[in-house]
Amino acid sequence: GDDEVVLTVMGTAREWMELGERHPLDWIYVPSSMGQAPSLGLGLALAQPDRQIIVCNGDGCMLMNLGSLVSITAQDPSNYTLIIFDNGIYEITGGQPTPATSGDAPLVDYPALAAAAGFRQIFAFEALDDWDESARDVIDAPGPTFVHLAVAPVPGAVGPRSPGPARPRADEFAEALQTTNAPDPGCD
Repeated sequence: GDDEVVLTVMGTAREWMELGERHPLDWIYVPSSMGQAPSLGLGLALAQPDRQIIVCNGDGCMLMNLGSLVSITAQDPSNYTLIIFDNGIYEITGGQPTPATSGDAPLVDYPALAAAAGFRQIFAFEALDDWDESARDVIDAPGPTFVHLAVAPVPGAVGPRSPGPARPRADEFAEALQTTNAPDPGCD
């Protein structure tokens, strides 16, 4: 939606940018620090409580900062959705298997981790059609919401390129947070 913030990182940023023109409230976190997107999204959710914050994170990135799951639920933002795209590999750095997988079998149950951390809503999808049919309802569910998407690796994938210099993008994003379909503070 026009009032939703979408934060993407690493492989999810690459895929998001391929979908078309960037919305002013898209934050393409490239270059990025692996694992930091959930925490950045939490800060946005707390600072922008009237906007839905959607964080698109890879499984490898999630492994880099599992502690953020507890930080998110401790703050209990109802406007926060964390979507994990799980392909079982570190796709951007060369396709190495994550330590969460053994061959084709997952060793880490991300939805169980989310439950243990205290997420209010937890969803898991293995089929694209199921996700397509449910995505809007899932994102609209009162959060914090955790979504696990089983996805296939992209063979030969290259890392995302930044859509521009970081400072001007950050300034544009900050301005968009203040003006793009900003909720009217006088309305209840």
